Amino acid sequence: MLIHSASQLLTLKGGPQRGKALGTLNIISDGAVVIQDGKIVAVGGSEELKSAYPQEPRMDAGQRVILPGFVDPHTHLIWAGDRANEFELKMSGVPYLDILAQGGGILSTVKATRTASLETLIAQTRPRLFSMFAHGTTTAEAKTGYGLQTATELRLLKALLALNDESPLELAITFLGAHAIPAEYKDNPQGYTDEVTNTMLPTLKEWWQTHAPNLPPPFVDVFCETKAFTLEQSRQILTQAGSLGFPLKIHADEFDNLGGASLAAELGAASADHLVKTSDADIQALAKSDTVAVALPCTPFGLAERDYTPAGKILSAGGLLALATDCNPGTSWNESMQMALALACRYMKLTPAQAIAAATINAAHAIRRAETIGSIEVGKQADLLILAVEDYRQLGYRYGSNLVKKVIKRGRIYSVDTGYHQHA
Repeated sequence: MLIHSASQLLTLKGGPQRGKALGTLNIISDGAVVIQDGKIVAVGGSEELKSAYPQEPRMDAGQRVILPGFVDPHTHLIWAGDRANEFELKMSGVPYLDILAQGGGILSTVKATRTASLETLIAQTRPRLFSMFAHGTTTAEAKTGYGLQTATELRLLKALLALNDESPLELAITFLGAHAIPAEYKDNPQGYTDEVTNTMLPTLKEWWQTHAPNLPPPFVDVFCETKAFTLEQSRQILTQAGSLGFPLKIHADEFDNLGGASLAAELGAASADHLVKTSDADIQALAKSDTVAVALPCTPFGLAERDYTPAGKILSAGGLLALATDCNPGTSWNESMQMALALACRYMKLTPAQAIAAATINAAHAIRRAETIGSIEVGKQADLLILAVEDYRQLGYRYGSNLVKKVIKRGRIYSVDTGYHQHA
């Protein structure tokens, strides 16, 4: 198919964008793209491609923006239940630690998730996937982490594999057994660290080779934070994961600066995520590495916090910056990357162009898929969005509504108003 007459075709060609180069959209006015067998085979001006491909079936973009599908590189998509009651308590002034002491917080989601069947987990997660896709996310990272025991963590993996098979939205899967210290280990966090290191990770390797031999191995992530895993415990888990052949990620510096970002850079992690309290030294370490700094602006917004990822410092140092929703039941139940862009523009002071690059090509690099997705270039997977607007700056400027008109995933076209139903 030849899709032509885009007011602005945002190609984002040229690979991940470091530092001050972030926001290089490489726009083609009156642009067109040719898709065959789910791949992009030509990109250029509308008249040029109409002449070059006279027999190709055509679709008129109607002078609207075309850009790469959003990549959401940090989500906790799969869980059971909700925490609406806790939100009400927090908004009425009850401190989070008091909620935690009453068995709330992440541990309440763990309790609900452990008791949920595979079918229940799939059924509760499916609408979140649909909402993400409808808002323009064509690939999303999805973490386990609400099991905190081997059997439930494997059930979460099984559910994610099933959802990846049934949905057009493509998942990059992450194992987050080290999300929190479970209640049964509350007085022995090192014991749980050893359980993750010595039992869960070798079991994961064996399980994955049996259940998903044709997929790349999952990322292994750890929550390096006060009241979660110390820097040394995080090093222990990630070192073991790396030795088993798993690519690495880390949650770091959401509440305290423990040095997790420097650890990520040292170990060659794909990304370090949150990075709200990150020191200048850690920012420099990240900037010298290929580890992507993933900012999650929906999370401080969801917590009504004042501090956001210091994007200006990361870019000034020459770092790689990406955006994600952090979709999760406690702090950021939001499936829309458009909302993440809007918040990043306001609270991280990104321009719309910088936010778009952080949500596409750089986000693809944060899950190590920038070779195949994240930009509109010949040879890449045909994952595109047609917006309902003529100017890309409407993204970031507008929020709370959906500016996506059509989602194209692997060359198949989906109308947002009719959900997953494919049409000619």
